[in-house]
Amino acid sequence: MKKTLLLLLFVTAFGFVSCEEDKDDLLPDSRDYLIATPLTTDLVAFKAEAVAVTEPVAMQESGKIYAYKNYVFVNDLYRGFHILDNTDASAPKNIGFIKLEGNNDISIKDDRLYADSYGDLVVLDISDMENIPPAKRMENAIYQQFWCTVGAEVEWPQADLFDYGDFDFSKEAVIGWEVKTERLSNTEFESRFGYNPNVTYSENALFSSSNSSADTNAAAVPTASTTGQGGSMARFKIVDDYLYAVEWASISIFDISDLDNPKTLQDVYTNGAIETIYNQGDILFLGGPQGMYIYDISSPETPTYISEFIHGTACDPVVVDGDYAYVTLKGDNFCGNTESGLYIVNLKDLKNPKLQKFYPLKGPNGLGFKDDKLFICDGSDGLKVYDKSDVDDLKLLNHFKDIVTYDVIPLPNSLLMIGDKVLYQYKYFDDNIRLLSTFDLK
Repeated sequence: MKKTLLLLLFVTAFGFVSCEEDKDDLLPDSRDYLIATPLTTDLVAFKAEAVAVTEPVAMQESGKIYAYKNYVFVNDLYRGFHILDNTDASAPKNIGFIKLEGNNDISIKDDRLYADSYGDLVVLDISDMENIPPAKRMENAIYQQFWCTVGAEVEWPQADLFDYGDFDFSKEAVIGWEVKTERLSNTEFESRFGYNPNVTYSENALFSSSNSSADTNAAAVPTASTTGQGGSMARFKIVDDYLYAVEWASISIFDISDLDNPKTLQDVYTNGAIETIYNQGDILFLGGPQGMYIYDISSPETPTYISEFIHGTACDPVVVDGDYAYVTLKGDNFCGNTESGLYIVNLKDLKNPKLQKFYPLKGPNGLGFKDDKLFICDGSDGLKVYDKSDVDDLKLLNHFKDIVTYDVIPLPNSLLMIGDKVLYQYKYFDDNIRLLSTFDLK
């Protein structure tokens, strides 16, 4: 019995020695690392060059759409937006491109265009489209999570580590990367990056900074309207004399009664993560990956929480018509694991929203409505048109297949839809819609 016990102890001890040897083989005292360091430039000069008005250019990646007077603005993700003259919706004309790096959203009132750019609020006077003056920039006005300015054309390299060293995010912008192989001992590594490399870490590249950590995110609108119209995926919304811009967990609020000199008001922190914004009168409906959040803006400077409707994790734009909210949930991807579909939420009691009906969909993005017609961009499954006169029994009126769909804007006399670098326009009929024009932005 003693011999057996001694043999077991010997084998166990040998196993520990073997494990230590294997560990040393994997993580020796010195090893080679691919380390990326940023190439930088002056932040003020970089931002000044990030805004320009040019001739039309080819689109690289479709973003959101916005309609104002006889114009349609199509975002080119992080690069700016294309300007289309939509006086004749059957034959729109591409008249220019406003380069605005770091941009996702815009909103317009009385010929003043408000846009995001690298965490700043940018104001442009577009009263003369052929002669747009230099932009006004309010630095660090929005997007509190925005800590580092990286050029729109900059690609993130393959590297084991990103060493920001003495990089000053308040004064510098990243315009490229230099990647070198360096041999570091464990002591040198820990002194430089602040942790022991012998501790197991993920296969993803590690980030190091003395400042922070980084993540690698028929007719047109009547000319009488002074405020434009965005789609359901918008994060900007103008209501009267106020601009609301939502980010991950807060609402940035601006008093724009003086259009050229917006006044920054106190941010309001929300009850959950936020992705989109929509209003019906003085009520805001905020869509997020966990639910829909309802805020009262009868006191416009201080949105007040009313209630929320919680659902599974998914991407979640929302539009509202009367007593019902229409929420598309896109799951089964980076958005989350909730079943994709349309949630119709009963709002008769704003303090207690309840699910009225669920309709499964393939992979929806944005949506909109015009009277009793509901338009849903079901991703690669095309555009779907429903009769919503009975929310408990939606009827499919039409299904435009074989197109990729992202978001819609229902105008008074026609429907705008953005797909994969293509703008589609449809004319309304009593019980259907018909394709009016397509415009290729490639």
